[in-house]
Amino acid sequence: MVSVLDIKKWYRAISSIKTHTHLLLSARLCRCYTLSIKEYPKVELDTHGCALRCSSLADPSQDSQFIVAGEECVYLYQPDERGPCFAFDGHKLLVHWHRGYLFLLIRDVKSPNKTCFSSGETSPSDKQLLTIYDLDNKFIAYSASFDDVIDVVAEWGSFYILTRDGKMFVLQEKDTQTKLEMLFKKNLFVMAINLAKSQHLDSDGVSDIFRQYGDHLYLKGDHDGAIQQYIRTIGKLEPSYVIRKFLDAQRIHNLTAYLQALHRQSLANADHTTLLLNCYTKLKDSSKLEEFIKSSENEVHFDVEIAIKVLRQAGYHSHAVFLAEKHMHHEWYLKIQLEDLKNYQEGLRYIGRLPFEQAESNMKRYGKTLMHHVPEGTTLLLKGLCTNYQPSGDAAEKDSLDRSVVSKANSEEFIPIFANNPRELKAFLEHMIEVDPRSPQGVYDTLLELRLQDWAHEQDPERKKVLQGEAVLLLRSDNTVFDKALVLCQMHNFKEGILYLYEKGKLYQQIMHYHMQNEEYGKVVEACKRYGDQECCLWEQALGYFARKEEDCKTYISEVLHHIDQNNLMPPLLVVQTLAHNSTATLSVIKDYLINKLLRENQQIEDDERKIRQYRDETAHLRSEIQELKTSAKIFQKTKCNMCNSPLDLPSVHFLCCHSFHQHCFESYAESEAECPTCTPENRKVMDMLRAQDQKRDLHDHFNRQLRSSNDGFSVVADYFGRGVFNKLTLVTDPPGSKSVGNLEVNLQRDLLIHTKRNS
Repeated sequence: MVSVLDIKKWYRAISSIKTHTHLLLSARLCRCYTLSIKEYPKVELDTHGCALRCSSLADPSQDSQFIVAGEECVYLYQPDERGPCFAFDGHKLLVHWHRGYLFLLIRDVKSPNKTCFSSGETSPSDKQLLTIYDLDNKFIAYSASFDDVIDVVAEWGSFYILTRDGKMFVLQEKDTQTKLEMLFKKNLFVMAINLAKSQHLDSDGVSDIFRQYGDHLYLKGDHDGAIQQYIRTIGKLEPSYVIRKFLDAQRIHNLTAYLQALHRQSLANADHTTLLLNCYTKLKDSSKLEEFIKSSENEVHFDVEIAIKVLRQAGYHSHAVFLAEKHMHHEWYLKIQLEDLKNYQEGLRYIGRLPFEQAESNMKRYGKTLMHHVPEGTTLLLKGLCTNYQPSGDAAEKDSLDRSVVSKANSEEFIPIFANNPRELKAFLEHMIEVDPRSPQGVYDTLLELRLQDWAHEQDPERKKVLQGEAVLLLRSDNTVFDKALVLCQMHNFKEGILYLYEKGKLYQQIMHYHMQNEEYGKVVEACKRYGDQECCLWEQALGYFARKEEDCKTYISEVLHHIDQNNLMPPLLVVQTLAHNSTATLSVIKDYLINKLLRENQQIEDDERKIRQYRDETAHLRSEIQELKTSAKIFQKTKCNMCNSPLDLPSVHFLCCHSFHQHCFESYAESEAECPTCTPENRKVMDMLRAQDQKRDLHDHFNRQLRSSNDGFSVVADYFGRGVFNKLTLVTDPPGSKSVGNLEVNLQRDLLIHTKRNS
């Protein structure tokens, strides 16, 4: 049986050689022959050999190393060189290699201490000692004493030991987990880790070994070694498990190392970043802090915003600013520069380099602060932001901008920024309306208010005149809102602006009332002359205004009365009643007015009487002609046609008005066979006047009846005014002598006056 197993062993060893070489071993040397090449070249690997059965060939997984057991060492050979050696004392009787284990049978050596898979027996010194070594992990897997071992055979996953007394011992390898538990009990964690790696244990299992090793070192007080083991568990072990152990201030260095490793593997969250930065700040380790935040641009292992917050709270403003600028956290950069470092000039420069949207939002947020400390630079930046914004930066950045895109903000939204800087605000607004005349309405209103304020507080007459011209020029702009501008002018008592706006809005009565309030008598009369044609009531209001004045206003009253008299704007009785309220207005004031009025009335009466007599004579003459036509024959002696002025010939047409026509002329121009073509226009005019008289007569009577019967005479008059009854008729003119028709409007006004007096 021994020979059969020995043959099988050597057969497996020879078949596993991949290099087609042959190792020749003797007692004095070790050589390597290459069998794949003719003449079989050889390489002498060593000058000593070994005893019989003291050599073996390793597994193919071990690169088919040739194992030679000498008296002092075990040598491993490669086909072309000698490999490592391991020192083992004692006389070697047998060497085997199987599945990574080295089997050595040694005589006359005391039994070593057993570490794993021990049988529990003690081996006396005169017995053979079988020891199984794990060379990769450097520990003894098994060791025991046997009596006269024949051979060791590995088959069917177990190891068989044959002795000369006819016994066979079977060794079975324990599973990996059992091996690890035994190593854990002896605190051999390094050996357990090596074993787990050699057995290709999964990452979770290896990580758990590192954790147990770290816990062991932590309990021993080796915090530096423990943290190194905990670092190897990153990605498998919850970081809070480690962090809680090292929160003590005395272990802050270990905690810092762990947090650094956590960030390097990009597994840190915001809390880890905060804790690490706090560790740096507590340690005052600026070099580590800079190394952490100034990592590679393509590798950011932490939450930048959290880092900025922590650094800012800890007072490391320069580091926080560096992070904010590097990672383009514009809000944090400006907040630190302006609120903490008070570096307003740098903050303003930084805003000017931002894209349009971010520059606009940050100017709205920090505009007041910047305007307070850097007014000129802030105003300049706002001018560019509200016209055609182009960020300031490198030449390459400027070249990459699209010049065709015009980006401008709403200038009206930035007006509150200039709350305490009226000079800069005025310069900003003037620039806006100059560059963009279509600026928002608020720009014009605010600029007008500023100019009016400057005008109101200016003491220098020359400068005040210039400011007045600027304000009026702005009022004349089409972008000025009437209502707002008028309120501003009234608030600052800007006379020129108020009068201009009144005139622009055709508020002529307000113009005159303004002069009345300021007791500018000459301006009142001037306003009446200028706008009296548009509103006739201005003269009446002016007369009432001067009548209420107890001062000597005879000159102005006379001038007003003269204009009223010339244009017949008021009845004399109403003029007298109006002036009756003035105690200083004597009869001499209105004497000339009344005399002129009476003279014109007398002249009118005389003209009317003369026309009456003329109309009566004409009427009598017409009646006599009518009677003559009715009672006597009419002789037609016309020889020429009244139409073509040619001699008459038959057939001809004659009318009683003594007009004669050729028949063909009459038919060509006559509109009716019963009417004379020459007299028809005049006759129609007379008939139209008669019909108009009848209509006016009926309307006048109807108005009087309704006015007398109504309890509310004002409503009746207002209704007739609304229907345009009192408008002057333009259809016909009063015929000469038609006194009733010509005085119809006078009669209506008189009836209205009488009714009003009766009710009052």
